[in-house]
Amino acid sequence: MTFDLFGRPSSRRSFLKGAGVVSATALAGLPMPAIAQVQDINIISDESNADALAVLRKIADDFGKQAGVKVVVNNMDHEAHKTAIRNYLVAGAPDVCFWFSGNRMRAFVKRGLFDDISDLFEKEKYKDVLGAATGAVTVDGKQYGLPTGGTLWGMFYRKDVFNQLGTSVPGSWDDFLAFAAKCKSANLTPVAMGTKELWPAAGWFDQMNLRINGLDKHMALMNGEMSYLDPALKPVFDQWETLLKQDFFTPNNTSFGWQEAGALLAQKKAGMMNLGAFVRYVFPKEELDQLAFAPFPTIDPKVGRFEEFSLNSVHIPTNAKNKQGAREFLAYFYRPENLGPYLEPGGNVPPRNDLPPSKDPLVNAAVEALKTVKGTSQYYDRDSDPDMAQAGLVGFQEFMAKPERRDVILKRLEGTRKRIYKL
Repeated sequence: MTFDLFGRPSSRRSFLKGAGVVSATALAGLPMPAIAQVQDINIISDESNADALAVLRKIADDFGKQAGVKVVVNNMDHEAHKTAIRNYLVAGAPDVCFWFSGNRMRAFVKRGLFDDISDLFEKEKYKDVLGAATGAVTVDGKQYGLPTGGTLWGMFYRKDVFNQLGTSVPGSWDDFLAFAAKCKSANLTPVAMGTKELWPAAGWFDQMNLRINGLDKHMALMNGEMSYLDPALKPVFDQWETLLKQDFFTPNNTSFGWQEAGALLAQKKAGMMNLGAFVRYVFPKEELDQLAFAPFPTIDPKVGRFEEFSLNSVHIPTNAKNKQGAREFLAYFYRPENLGPYLEPGGNVPPRNDLPPSKDPLVNAAVEALKTVKGTSQYYDRDSDPDMAQAGLVGFQEFMAKPERRDVILKRLEGTRKRIYKL
């Protein structure tokens, strides 16, 4: 996915009139009579950043005051929401909900639980400002959501630690191996890793596979179209096993969460960490200026640079009661002057190309990195089937702990794939 940052600024739009919405006159802040049929707009979010949630509530409040409607934001715990959404989309759906794009979105689209909002895309000309990001919310040529903030995975490090080591960012695999040797000579763990929650190990696999096999084969594997016993995966696990045997990662990493592993990076006990920019949350505020981002090193120079870029998104459930009002709220929420402030506190990479540069250097570094990317996958793409995703997460964590069980792990993963896809 590439980004053209020189987009056309969004012009002021008029708002439709109907159930749950009012005229453009009211939205301009001018007085108008109350409408008896006005419906509330109910939103379910899973925002874990308090500052971003405050911005969302203000946007909702401002829209409600201008439109003469009540906008209710119900915020859920992020992890609890992953379970709750599977129930409320069927019964008791809100008018707007926050979720993920990619395969996680497609799973609900296939079940008919997310509304087609291609009309909103056309009216607001979102494709002009989203570019390739449109694909993350598109199924069979139709759009079912708006991409919100993105997380670019990569290698995070402390600038002062690199200065002390007298080293630069490793761009090639040989550079990376040499960097690790310097770390070990300085009694640093080369790469902080915590796999207690399973998914960081899967993220490492994604990066390795994208660098060795490229995007097409990686997506074939994620979609159940490629065998886990395919010879193309052998060099991925060979290289990974070499790193494990050379003690590249945090010892006993299956006992640590990503926060504990991130703290090791913050405390100058590790050289780098493969994660998203949310690693910032374990850094003291006064030391955040030392945190920097670099792309995952190149392994095979013949393979183009593909990155793991996960996009969150916002949707209108098919069973929403006020779809017209939901569309008007989304158009308001997605204006640059509203979306930008919402994304800023969480360090999210903006999906639309007409937002001003972030105040966060990590975000701007990710935007720059994405300019030269040939394509992206999403960490969530493995969720084409939840059972297969879970099997992969467990398998990758087990490989981190016991690489000698590689054959057993891969055969088990392949058996799960055949069962799920009825092969």
